[in-house]
Amino acid sequence: MLTGWFLWLILFWVVAMVGLLAIGGFFMFRKFLKRLPKEDGWSELDWQDYYIKETRHMWPEDMKSLLEDLVSPVPELFRDIARQKIAGKIGELAFKEKAPAITREHVVRGYILATPKRDHKFLLKKLRELNIDQTPYQHLF
Repeated sequence: MLTGWFLWLILFWVVAMVGLLAIGGFFMFRKFLKRLPKEDGWSELDWQDYYIKETRHMWPEDMKSLLEDLVSPVPELFRDIARQKIAGKIGELAFKEKAPAITREHVVRGYILATPKRDHKFLLKKLRELNIDQTPYQHLF
């Protein structure tokens, strides 16, 4: 018969494991949904990779450093994923506009469009820190 502190340790461990498995499963399921093909046969991540590949040569060094500055507030664990998502959106904008190079306007618009609405207050704070005027982009918020 389990009694005392050992029972509480086992109960805590069971609750912790169920909680951690649920959290991990949630994020794995989200990634799975992004990997599912849409009507055109390509998934959201396939399109993101395509736009990054097609516009890789269009990135000047100063725009790469601006992108690094913009993703700097993201926790390091998620920074690569955020950078890739934002770069994919920037590449999509430049590709669809048939731009010869990626400009500051592409970077800021892509940053705004790729950032979830719940993070827009951090986005605005970062744009203010970098002295980037947000008024031309207010319709995107």
